[in-house]
Amino acid sequence: MSLQVPGLAAEITTFVHGEQDRFVSKRLREAGIWEPYESALLLRMLGPGQVFVDVGANIGYFSLLAAHCVGSAGAVYAFEPDPANHELLVRSVGVNDYAHIVHAEQAGLSEQTGAASLYLSEDNLGDHQIFATHQEREAVPIRLLNGSRFLGPRIQRLDVVKIDTQGSEYGVVKGLMPLFTRLPQPPRVIIELTPLSLRQCGSSGRALIELLSELEQDMWIIDHVEHRLVSSTAAELAQWCDDVDAVPGDAGFMNILIGPAPR
Repeated sequence: MSLQVPGLAAEITTFVHGEQDRFVSKRLREAGIWEPYESALLLRMLGPGQVFVDVGANIGYFSLLAAHCVGSAGAVYAFEPDPANHELLVRSVGVNDYAHIVHAEQAGLSEQTGAASLYLSEDNLGDHQIFATHQEREAVPIRLLNGSRFLGPRIQRLDVVKIDTQGSEYGVVKGLMPLFTRLPQPPRVIIELTPLSLRQCGSSGRALIELLSELEQDMWIIDHVEHRLVSSTAAELAQWCDDVDAVPGDAGFMNILIGPAPR
């Protein structure tokens, strides 16, 4: 199917899951677009020759948009540990002739390199997690990579990073921080902030925000309703995480941008 994203200069074809997935693939089948405002932000933030890293790439939607933006002079590194999602990602990369741009790794990122288990959601195939909860989920073995050690020898620049890993974001960022701090300019980071999932994975929303604050960059709430960026601070976001944590079972979340707002 073809993506229906405003601003695309060429057609992008993507493979999606069938009826089993009731979220990303379902939305793409119905509308040809996922998270319209975040898609528009990405198109504004990326240009020819730049480098994009997609952590928790799922079926590759944002990786395909990024490849369209950065072109043959740029690069996209897509990390997706789930075998079924990764297969669709690779098929989409191939059909769009993006194999020279998109480097798709069947792995997740973490602070440590090693083996892990991925606990699979039955109906939201973008909601797989690397930690077990009270829910009964099938588990598959996966590999995890330290982002700095993997990417460091491969890239000279890094412009935008998207991280959506269903609760393991702290470990992802912890592993990437040595690379971020070595770069002449830290990248923009789009990241999901879900205090409940972060806590279930052994961290917290506050810990993630305090880690990201070490980049000393602006922080923005991505408002998907009003289609705008709302300026915030590390203190405000950490307090919001504490407030969510104070309500048992509250699965509230938001996506945030770290770095300068795109023009």
